[in-house]
Amino acid sequence: MSKETISEISLRKHAEWKGKIETKCRVDVSSRQALMEAYTPGVAAPCLEISKDVDKSFELTRRWNTVPVITDGTAVLGLGDIGPEAGMPVMEGKAALFKAYGDVDAYPICIKSKDTEEIIRTIKLISGSFGGINLEDISAPRCFEIETRLKQELDIPVFHDDQHGTAIVMAAALLNALKLADKKIDEIKVVINGAGAAGIAIAKYLLRFGVKHLISCDRYGIIVEGGENLTSAQAELAKVTNREHLVGTLADAMKGADVFIGVSVGKVVSKEMVASMNEKAILFPCANPIPEISYEEAKEAGAYIVGTGSSQYPNQINNVLVFPGLFRGALDVRARDINVEMMMAASVGIANCVKPEELSAEYILPYAYDRKAHETVAKEVAKVARETGVARK
Repeated sequence: MSKETISEISLRKHAEWKGKIETKCRVDVSSRQALMEAYTPGVAAPCLEISKDVDKSFELTRRWNTVPVITDGTAVLGLGDIGPEAGMPVMEGKAALFKAYGDVDAYPICIKSKDTEEIIRTIKLISGSFGGINLEDISAPRCFEIETRLKQELDIPVFHDDQHGTAIVMAAALLNALKLADKKIDEIKVVINGAGAAGIAIAKYLLRFGVKHLISCDRYGIIVEGGENLTSAQAELAKVTNREHLVGTLADAMKGADVFIGVSVGKVVSKEMVASMNEKAILFPCANPIPEISYEEAKEAGAYIVGTGSSQYPNQINNVLVFPGLFRGALDVRARDINVEMMMAASVGIANCVKPEELSAEYILPYAYDRKAHETVAKEVAKVARETGVARK
C-alpha cells in the first residue's frame, strides 16, 4: 500500500475533525442563580452600562480579546479565487493558531461578495463585536482599498496578514541573514518577484527598514516608472524603487543582486539566475505550494542562505510567527491601530529570538511553534503601541 501524502492525510483529518475550532462556555450556567447572573435578568445591567458608554464593551464582554479572520475567498493560499466557503478551512486554521499561540479568540468570517464597498460596509457593521480585524486572502488591488478605508474609518486595529504579516517575518529573516553574510541593509541590492499584495507590502516595508536599492518584478518583468501594464499600486511603487530605471526580465534584475524574495509562482528562477547573484546570496523563494526555485537547487547554485514557506526545509518563513503575538500585544493595550512602528518592533523581536550563538545559515528564524517568540512579539508590540500613542490602556 502506498504511503499517504500530506494532502490525503489532511483531507482525512478534516473529515474527522469536522472543524478546527469551537466555542466553549466561560461561565457557570448550571443553576437558577447562575442563569440569573449570566443571562436574564442580571444581564440587563451590563447592557445598560454599555449603552451609556460603548467602550465598556471591552470591559464587560469578550470583545477585548476577539478578532475575526475575514476573507472573500479570492486569494486563498496558492489556490486563487476559490470562493468564501472553500476558504473556510484556512480561516479556521488561522483562528486555531490565534488561540494556540496568542490566546486570542478568533472566528472565521467568509463574506460572499467581491464588491469592495459591500465588503467594507459589512466589516464596519460587525466591527462592534471585535477588538481588532484580521483580513485574509483578499486579492489585489481591492485588498489595498479595503484595508486603507477600514483603518481610516474604524477605531480598532485593522491588519491584512497577507501584506504585512508576510513583510514582518520576511524582514526578520533578512535582518538575521544579513548578520551572517556580513552585509549592510543600506548597501544591498534586493529583488522581489511578485507585485501583488504581499510583494508590494514587502517592498514598502523593506524601504522603511533602510533598503536603498530595490527592484520589483511581475509577470511582465522589471517594474519601472512609466512602464506599461502597471496597476495603480505598482505605479506608486515604481516611484520609489528601481531608481536606476533598469528594464528587462527577472533574470536581468537578479544579476549582481544580494537578496532574492519570491512571492509569485513556482519554478521561475533557474540555477543560472542564482549563480549570477553576488557572493553570499540570500534567497527567500516563498511561492506556495511550489517555490520559485527549490531549496536544493538554490543551494546547488551557490546560495548562501535559503528560506522558503515550507516546514520541510530550514528557515521556514511563516506568518504564524507574526499575527498571534501582534494581535495579543495590540489587544492587551486596546490599541486603536497597528502602525508601522509596531510592525517593525515585531520584526526585530522575532529576529532577536535567535541568539547570536544559535544563528546559522540553517537557522535564521525561530520555529513557528516557539512560544517565546510569540510572547516577545506581544511584549514589543504593546510597548511600542504605548510609545506611539495608539494604546488606550
